[in-house]
Amino acid sequence: MHYAEMPLPALDGLVKTLWTLRCEGAADAVIEHDATPDGCLEVIRRLDGRSSWGRAQPAAFVAGLIDRPARLSFSGDATFVGLRLWPWTWHALGGRPCSGFVNDWIALDDAGLPADVTALLSSLDAEPDPQLCERLAAIDDGTLAATGRSILSASSVAALAAHGGHSMRGLQRWFRRSVGIAPRTYLRLLRFQETLTTIQARPAILADQAALHGYADQPHMAREFRALAGRAPRAARKRARGPFV
Repeated sequence: MHYAEMPLPALDGLVKTLWTLRCEGAADAVIEHDATPDGCLEVIRRLDGRSSWGRAQPAAFVAGLIDRPARLSFSGDATFVGLRLWPWTWHALGGRPCSGFVNDWIALDDAGLPADVTALLSSLDAEPDPQLCERLAAIDDGTLAATGRSILSASSVAALAAHGGHSMRGLQRWFRRSVGIAPRTYLRLLRFQETLTTIQARPAILADQAALHGYADQPHMAREFRALAGRAPRAARKRARGPFV
């Protein structure tokens, strides 16, 4: 399986990355991988082959937030392009509430997006579309991307509330509306995905990675990996391609 990411720096705080995935098998083969939680919604266009997650998927669909591993099945000839959106971006675009399809997916045509956004996403390609990028940038009211960046860099819920000038109750309300899950749960997913990314890129001692990413100790990190990746950190590092293990 070949996986690649193409970050979009101009949309920092709104979009995590554009990505492609190409399976490298026979059309009649079945390939299974687990997607791991990364705090994003995924707008996905399948260019070839077949795919399923619980049930067969159409050519264009939206994968919701997940808080546990999601077992995906692809035909050996499947190819995909995807856009990884932060949930507050999805909310600002006018899509269906994130809370309504956690650990699930919906067809792009049923996602509740404005017609122009649906049309742009239906033509998603491995090369960034200037029109789509402009449409995504237009949702930023001057604070949305900055708020997103503050969430992504937050070390704790308390720090996030203080940075944004929210009461804890106000922060909970904002997350319920714009993210769909509680802030503590969301930061947990971000920490896990950051750790998974780091251990793929740097062959460091796992105990050092646990300390670097704020886990109490290596056993704490191992428990989180088993819960969110379905594997111990060492096994996840060996198998992982981006967020897929």
